[in-house]
Amino acid sequence: MRASISTALLLGLLMASAAQAQVKIGIVGSMTGPNAAFGAQIKNGASQAVEDINKAGGIKGQKLEVIIGDDASDPKQGVSVANKFASAGVKMVVGHFNSGVSIPASDVYLDAGIIQVTPASTNVKFTERGMWNTFRTCGRDDQQGAVAGAYLAVHLKGKKIAFVHDKTPYGKGLADETLKALKAKGGKDVMYEGVNPGEKDYSALVSKLKSAEVDVVYYGGLHTEAGLILRQMRDQGLKAPMMSGDGITDKEFVQIAGPGAEGTLMTFSPDARKNPNAKAAVAAFKAKGIDPEAYTLYSYAAVQVLAKAMAETGSSDGKTLADWLHQGKSIDTVVGPIAYDKKGDITRPDYVMYAWKKGADGKIDYTGNELTQ
Repeated sequence: MRASISTALLLGLLMASAAQAQVKIGIVGSMTGPNAAFGAQIKNGASQAVEDINKAGGIKGQKLEVIIGDDASDPKQGVSVANKFASAGVKMVVGHFNSGVSIPASDVYLDAGIIQVTPASTNVKFTERGMWNTFRTCGRDDQQGAVAGAYLAVHLKGKKIAFVHDKTPYGKGLADETLKALKAKGGKDVMYEGVNPGEKDYSALVSKLKSAEVDVVYYGGLHTEAGLILRQMRDQGLKAPMMSGDGITDKEFVQIAGPGAEGTLMTFSPDARKNPNAKAAVAAFKAKGIDPEAYTLYSYAAVQVLAKAMAETGSSDGKTLADWLHQGKSIDTVVGPIAYDKKGDITRPDYVMYAWKKGADGKIDYTGNELTQ
């Protein structure tokens, strides 16, 4: 009888140990609200990576347990989610989407010893505060702005360029970096305006753009407002093309903007779906009816980065993982090799210019429409 009890006790302890082997990973973004399309990309990408890692046996016997958070693109809600993650024992986080949410949330994660890898927050400040826990799989706005500003200076030289932004850390930051790069190459703006995200009527802005007789509108912000502004530009007869950044990389942009979206210029990283390393992951997404566009694979890569650090260190402690990543060793991911500098920025930033064009199927998309600088 005692032997049976001892066996049962041992099995119980082993099962408890196995349960403890679960490492909690938070996946967070704008799951609801105006940027829910991007939240879905982060959730799909990171969740698929966790599924694939666990299916392959986990990381040295440890499985990852996903906890989903919704910040609704709101900084206060982002901080609330970060505190909930900390209370739940989350060890690492993939997210957030908006820079304006990632920045305040990262302070909470720092206090809790949680490492954060964002696939989408490009504001320079995120990694410029001397914090050990901030990383990203995307580039930065100063790098993206340099590409956009150079393109404007070369290909739209002498044209009347208006700069419009949504007053957020991401939107204004990107517009400012692009304008700075344009001015460095001898260009200038004829108009600089901020708009309020969430508004529906941009007719006053469009009237100003028409009065200034602008040739191109640079927009720093996200796809919802960009689409609305562009649609209203076309409705009022303003045919100037728009240029924007990675904040419009979702098919919803075209749904909002309408046919006038054709010809829009956009900076974003090289299409990760074409990366040979992503072949198996892309197939897995497509089997589920998911197009792994934009930040989907960058979110998958964020999990790969954390998993590699765990495998190499044998730890799930945030600071230990961060210290290993800061060494700058190359990590194979679905978006290509990633290595980090001491700030948590990738050492191989790359942005290219795209044009949204109508394809043979009649749909307007940026896929395959990279332009030379």
